[in-house]
Amino acid sequence: MPGRVVVVGGGICGLATAHRLVREGLPVTLLEASDQLGGLGTFFSSRDQWVERFYHCVMPSDSALLALLGELGLEDRVRWRPTGMGMVVDGVHRPFNSALDLLRFTPLRLTDRVRFGVVSLLLRRLGEGKDLDRMRTEDWLRGLYGDRVWHLLLAPMFGAKFGSAFGDVPALYLWQRLGRESNSSVRGYPEGGYKSVIDALRASIEAGGGEVRTSVPVRRLEATPDSVVVTLGDGETVRARHAVSTVPLPALRGIADEALAARLPDVRLPYQGVVNTLFFLRKPLSGHYWAPVLRSGTDFDGLVEMTPLTGSARYGDRHLVYAMRYTSRESELYREDESVIARRWTDQLLSIHTGLTAEDVDEVRVFKAPFVEPVHPLGYLADKPSVEVPGTPLLLATTAHVYPNVTSWNSSVELAGTVAGLLLRDARRSPNQENTAWSAESAR
Repeated sequence: MPGRVVVVGGGICGLATAHRLVREGLPVTLLEASDQLGGLGTFFSSRDQWVERFYHCVMPSDSALLALLGELGLEDRVRWRPTGMGMVVDGVHRPFNSALDLLRFTPLRLTDRVRFGVVSLLLRRLGEGKDLDRMRTEDWLRGLYGDRVWHLLLAPMFGAKFGSAFGDVPALYLWQRLGRESNSSVRGYPEGGYKSVIDALRASIEAGGGEVRTSVPVRRLEATPDSVVVTLGDGETVRARHAVSTVPLPALRGIADEALAARLPDVRLPYQGVVNTLFFLRKPLSGHYWAPVLRSGTDFDGLVEMTPLTGSARYGDRHLVYAMRYTSRESELYREDESVIARRWTDQLLSIHTGLTAEDVDEVRVFKAPFVEPVHPLGYLADKPSVEVPGTPLLLATTAHVYPNVTSWNSSVELAGTVAGLLLRDARRSPNQENTAWSAESAR
């Protein structure tokens, strides 16, 4: 039997990679630093229900994720519902779904509304045949929508996602996002929440002979041409013939030894983190799943209402709303105390929803994540790092590798399939060599 593969990181990419490998007979040890698996899919308990710390949904175009759910016997447990979009501009919440909604959208002049509707319908087609990877989002969208739409609507939305570098993000990002969403108003959510998916992946890995360990932070990672040595926080070492790291590249450089660090790709992407506040309300807001919040005096710049997608029963007959702000992990907001954020954002939510009172807010939770969205430079397709680290048996599977696809569970599952396929190819190509050379040992 081939030796054990070590997977560092228990988010969806690490779990999906380990799942693929054990299904093909390769023994795997998965190491997760925190006490929970799932990465951005981690959860907490509220009224005896498990709730995701960060919002998620399944799109009908998420073919890789849906195929994985099929393997786990969970695809039929995804419940699909039509969802709507709103827009909070200057403190006023407006629907933003139909041609009539657009015609009534008074923050834009009538001519701009008509232009916005026509261009939006044709946007995917207008990007065909263009080198959008080397075209600034601002240049592309301003040319199509005009200066006023860009400044009043699009620039604040992209600034909310990518910070001060928003205008320089490749237009290819938006084009790919439109391809994923395909103008679909239908979204899905698995019964039992995303915890049910994480639990099923762990069960699959362990049933196939794999080992899943949590609360085991990696202190050091070394790689030679023939092996990988992982040193854990308590000094334990795990040696394997191959390893897969799903750790974000900035964090990976912090644990790689000097020789390995010199071989890592010299791509130093800035990352946006996120501050996410969850409001459990006694009554719904607008009924719109997604609503950007622009020029409304709030720190948060987007709202996601989960209840239209999931129903209120799983939250104890309450309505769950996520308010988020993407921001650098070095920002003042990111470093601010969660209780202070909770109080201020509650006041801000009440200020833009006049039908909501403090008595309607039943529970507030704040969570942060430091590495959520890489900010890609122009021309990143040519500079995107390989998943293989030259001269080592270490493979990388991070959000820096999914571009031009949008960062999502679906793109992470696709990447997991690519990385697992490379390992399986090597194992099948030279089974005798693998059987003798692959080894794994653990010692304190």
